[in-house]
Amino acid sequence: MLRTALRGILAHKARQIMTVLAVCLGVAFVSGALVFADSTTAAHRAAASKSFAGIAVTVTPKASPSRPAAHQEATALDDALARRLADVPGVAAVRPAADGTATMNAADGTPLRAGKTWANLGAAYVPGPDGKDARHPLAEGRAPRNSGELAVDRGTAAAGHLRLGEAVTLATDGPVMTKRLVGIVTTDDTRVTAGGTLALFDKATAQKLYASPGHYTGIDLSAAPGTSAPDLARRVTDVLPADRAEAVTGAAQADQQSVLVDTLTRGYAKLPLVFAGVSLFVGSFLVVNTFTMLVARRTREIALLRAIGASRRQVSRSVLLEALLVGLIASATGFLLGLGVASVLPDVLSTGGDRLPRGPLVIGPASVVAALGVGVGVTVLAAWLPSRRAARVAPIEALRTAAQPPSAARTRVRGAAGLVLLAVGAGWLVSLTGARDASEDNLRSAMFGCALFVVGLTVLAPLLAAPVIRLAGRLTGRFGVIGKLARENALRDPRRTAATAATLMVSTALVAGLAVIGHSTGQALDRQAAAGLGADYVISSRTPTAAIDPGAVRRVAEAPGVRTASAVTDSTLFVGGGVREISGVDPRTVNAVMKLDFVSGSGKDIGPGRIAVSATFAREQGVRTGGRIAARTGQSQRVERYTVVGVYQDNPVARDALGARSDVARDSLVPGSVQRILVRTDGGTVSEAAERRLRTAVGDSPLLTVRDRPQLVREAAGTMADLLNVVYGMLAIGVVIGALGIVNTLAMSVTERTHEIGALRALGMDRAGVRRMIRVEAVTVAAFGTALGLAGGLFAAWAVGSLANGALEQYSLRLPWGTLLLICLLSLTAGALAATAPARRAAALSPLEAVAEA
Repeated sequence: MLRTALRGILAHKARQIMTVLAVCLGVAFVSGALVFADSTTAAHRAAASKSFAGIAVTVTPKASPSRPAAHQEATALDDALARRLADVPGVAAVRPAADGTATMNAADGTPLRAGKTWANLGAAYVPGPDGKDARHPLAEGRAPRNSGELAVDRGTAAAGHLRLGEAVTLATDGPVMTKRLVGIVTTDDTRVTAGGTLALFDKATAQKLYASPGHYTGIDLSAAPGTSAPDLARRVTDVLPADRAEAVTGAAQADQQSVLVDTLTRGYAKLPLVFAGVSLFVGSFLVVNTFTMLVARRTREIALLRAIGASRRQVSRSVLLEALLVGLIASATGFLLGLGVASVLPDVLSTGGDRLPRGPLVIGPASVVAALGVGVGVTVLAAWLPSRRAARVAPIEALRTAAQPPSAARTRVRGAAGLVLLAVGAGWLVSLTGARDASEDNLRSAMFGCALFVVGLTVLAPLLAAPVIRLAGRLTGRFGVIGKLARENALRDPRRTAATAATLMVSTALVAGLAVIGHSTGQALDRQAAAGLGADYVISSRTPTAAIDPGAVRRVAEAPGVRTASAVTDSTLFVGGGVREISGVDPRTVNAVMKLDFVSGSGKDIGPGRIAVSATFAREQGVRTGGRIAARTGQSQRVERYTVVGVYQDNPVARDALGARSDVARDSLVPGSVQRILVRTDGGTVSEAAERRLRTAVGDSPLLTVRDRPQLVREAAGTMADLLNVVYGMLAIGVVIGALGIVNTLAMSVTERTHEIGALRALGMDRAGVRRMIRVEAVTVAAFGTALGLAGGLFAAWAVGSLANGALEQYSLRLPWGTLLLICLLSLTAGALAATAPARRAAALSPLEAVAEA
């Protein structure tokens, strides 16, 4: 039986290649995702370990319990403490540091990698006894010597096209600074190598920016030989002011960094695994279909084996053994392709502002085991049902010349099972239409209902094939006799037609459903983003820790064409054990820049101790206009009583609460700061010139963004755009695997109908007619799968859409007609292209030889 299985594979190489390709795609994505995750994590860890190389202990400032860190005027870390630490037994070297963040503009004035502000580092160049800073080796130029000079890392210089001697504009947390680039350094800091930037100042300038004159943000200590880090930390702690500084070992910092690395890299494999899951799920239909057709094609061969003594178990094992061999080949090939996937994923998932680190590929045992488990497991499981069918072949089948259709009883059982699954799945989804939120439980229920619905549709597909294809026959009939023959060929074996169409059906249902939900949600986000905004431009800081220069607010208000400029301070509101967002505004100008729809009260009474809240906030806190709530804002430790003077409809611009800017700014993360400027222009003018004037008014600060209403809408829909990109990727996978299934089916169909095609050629059908007949048949099968998939996907999107409706008040079902048309065109085109090779083979048959074949 082993020799029989091997001969079976060799006798059907072309068909097995299609199966190998289908499984291979899934294995490639799974193994590639795992190798990519391991490699990226290793690259992060390597960079992180280099950052702490040689550091035994780091001394950091400790905030006073009575004063938050943001209010500390000066740290205890100064040159005097550095000298005392140098005298501690076991200390080999002392390296003070003054570190923070600094975001730069590129040479053309655009923000440089500003999307990752937390990784845009600023630091002091602190030379050692040899006049060099070992942490920042110079590659070109020299170190900065005064407040007007700057050095950057090699990657930043290349990305920003920065050259020695040229001016560089940058900002830390306030006004824009301009400095001359005098040096380029190298660094192994993980945040920089992962896509951040590094700006180096002279020591005095860095101390002024990030600590205070003469003080540092940290002091790194290296240990003398024979001194352990814990011992050194204890000795250092004894000489530190206990209430103002503390010692942390380098190993502890590395552990903290490791937790951060794990958090950052946890999601790297999710997206590729989604594609892998889709390709494996859809590909399993192709595997089942292939082995089903092989068993049907070899019915007489299997019957002869049974007649000469092969047992049912031996026949079943031979089919499973054949699947095992195919799975091993697919696993090996897929794993090699997976290495290619892993090598290109860092470039695919990186952007200009968020690069992933590169390093050698790390091939762990998990990726190898996963490749074998997925490839072999899916193939063997998919071949299990066909193997049982093969075992039921009786010796008498060897005497029959035609395949026997399924019995009426089996057809009725299949129909009943399909209807039950379809009804339960549909009922489950319909039950979710009353859901008011997208909680985890509701999402899990929606996924279960969709799975039941798709399985039911798949089970019913053979019974739906005949009526649907006959209905489509009105279109294929326009091709005359060729169209009728194509239709009858598709109807000859409904089970095979349904199995072939199942790949396209499942992928189409998945893609259509996600596309509808994504498009509808995107439209809702668009409407929501614009609904509460009365301003024409929004100038905002990129992070809560970055503030807009107060002088910039004045310059914006005085800029030509500006009618109203309203400053907003954003902070946090701690109330009822939760955290909310509060915006500090000027009550005199807020109605000009925000579209506030008050349910009760008004915004004109906002002032010290008086706030307005959103409807959701009021409902959750059980408060109404005239009521009072106890809360604290920002960094304040005081709980104060606020009077609610109004309740407005939820507004993303106003956020959860509106208070007086003087109240909110007093205790914000950066006291007295401004995070947004809402700008109304004369006549609502929005133009490149107006945007340019506003950017000039804020000094072209890389920490600030200037966006008009359409840009804000596009940004709000950015997540949905990412979802649609995933949808298009899934569509591509489904189309590829669906095309493989059609090629496989038609190739086998042509082999089975060799005699019939020869007879048609003998009766006068030319080669073009044969090719057209095969193509029309393929398009008919593809259309059948696409129609079922669209119906299932649209129904599921309608039912599941209620979850989004609960999360987004303005959600309503909107059909993406362009995407749905693209799905139909791609599926039908895939069917037509898949028929190319089988059609050419059929047309090449000689009439006499084809008729003569048994």
